[in-house]
Amino acid sequence: MKILVTGATGFLGFRLIEKLHNLNYINEIVATGRQIRKTHFINSHKVNYILGDISDSDFVNKIISKIDVVINCAALSAPWGTYSEFKKANIKTQINIINASKNNGIKKIIFISSPGVYYEFKDKLNISEEDPLPKKFVNNYAKTKFQAEELLRSSEVPHVIFRPRAIIGRGDHVIMPRLIKAYDEKKLKIVGNGENIVDFTPVSNVVDAIILSINNEDALNQTFNLSNGNPVKLWEKINYVLKKLDRKIITKKVPYGIAYFITYISELKSKILKLKEPATTTYSIGILSKSFTLNIKKAEKILNYKPKQSIDDAIEEFVVWYKKK
Repeated sequence: MKILVTGATGFLGFRLIEKLHNLNYINEIVATGRQIRKTHFINSHKVNYILGDISDSDFVNKIISKIDVVINCAALSAPWGTYSEFKKANIKTQINIINASKNNGIKKIIFISSPGVYYEFKDKLNISEEDPLPKKFVNNYAKTKFQAEELLRSSEVPHVIFRPRAIIGRGDHVIMPRLIKAYDEKKLKIVGNGENIVDFTPVSNVVDAIILSINNEDALNQTFNLSNGNPVKLWEKINYVLKKLDRKIITKKVPYGIAYFITYISELKSKILKLKEPATTTYSIGILSKSFTLNIKKAEKILNYKPKQSIDDAIEEFVVWYKKK
């Protein structure tokens, strides 16, 4: 089997290839991204890195030739940015992949979407794939991710869609590093009462779910939530990471309403004056203060998905990696 992985030089793509190249039924992996990170590179005779821009249809047609399965991990993932930026990164790329897949007879597209499509600035617990979505998406990232899902669903190309919640572990250069940076810049405070519960998903478990879906016919044309299925208190885990990195734990709190208002005004000023992304966004304030958990029964039933790595173990491997990098 020959597999194409987009976003291959990112966190999830790198960890996915790390495991794929050891599978006997995988003969070749075409790995594409914009640039290679030394920390996110797999040296294997099975892996062929072809760097490029998947918003370029000619490039996508070239790399999809003779591919069996496409695993699309690429995305512009951010709480801030114009719709046109996200449209190019998350929608145009999906259109290119779908069209090239039709032209080349691809057997399956596995698409990594986002549970951000559920978010509404309020506590939401045990969210299932069938629950109603917000009337308005929280930001352009969530909006374009859902639009990319819809493109795939209407394409008639066999597919599987995943919505993994808060991916953590070795190689993470997004979630934990952003929190650490905010702490070091003295911008991290507990928003609200600090009792909000959330899901995390160790990257190794996301990789397992993707691999389980490659040859699973029952998973075709299905959408799956992914998490570890055991919600934790967000601020306990943030402080756990800080303590492991020899930093003092966060104790200072700011009421949600005050934090949201100040951040909203900052966002408004940035938009009106066309300034860069503010240090904190209203979405970030919501994520840090609201409870947000997913129901994963569908993945457990259809994929036989069983989270193997614990959240604490994923944090431990992140800490070891972060200290060495």
